[in-house]
Amino acid sequence: MTNAKPYLQSINFKRELVPSFDEYPFNIPAISTLLSMDFHPDVTFIVGENGAGKSTLVEGIALSLGFGIEGGTKNVNFQTHDNASPLSKYLATVRSFKKPNDSYFLRAESFYNVATYMDEVDYTKGYGVRSLHECSHGESFMATLTNKLSGGGLYIFDEPEAALSPSRQLAALTAINNLVHRNSQFIIATHSPILLAYPNAKIYMLDDSGIRSVKYEETEHYMLTKYFLNNHKEMMEILLNQ
Repeated sequence: MTNAKPYLQSINFKRELVPSFDEYPFNIPAISTLLSMDFHPDVTFIVGENGAGKSTLVEGIALSLGFGIEGGTKNVNFQTHDNASPLSKYLATVRSFKKPNDSYFLRAESFYNVATYMDEVDYTKGYGVRSLHECSHGESFMATLTNKLSGGGLYIFDEPEAALSPSRQLAALTAINNLVHRNSQFIIATHSPILLAYPNAKIYMLDDSGIRSVKYEETEHYMLTKYFLNNHKEMMEILLNQ
């Protein structure tokens, strides 16, 4: 039987249509050098320093697939601000012959707004809680991950670790793996060395030289965290005595 995954196989950047590479977001090195990007059937991570273009790229991918700028399911069609970059207009998506049965765009910076909207329309069915605002930020994230996402889906996350403790990040890994085994695909922008450890994932690094595929052990997140934990006393002396 032909595998339906990856539901999102790749994106192609329609560079010839870009009016100017001197304006945002096309002046970001990782965007200006983008040609295409292939996605892993299970998990693809997008990493990089602040300002490298991770959230911009993930937002562009999500919007090109029909999600709203705030996040949520494709049925969540509200917005509290209008600052989406125009990148999505220049991305062509290559998709599977089969549509996913489920989909969700989890965006840390606007998840509060999604939770408010869900309360206002009285539609928290599936989240496993009466109100997302009755949970902590991390608990509402986990309720989404463990209850709302039903499998067979395409899920796009932007910095999901923002509200999660290290132990909850480990729990999130288990939940992600369970969904992967239920025919789901994830595209995740993250700073978390814990989430990045998910085995066999594809990792794209965004920096001033563009976009490249790297191994987990080659990420700054892994190297810096490992060095700090192994040398934390020396690091504190250096950092605090400058």
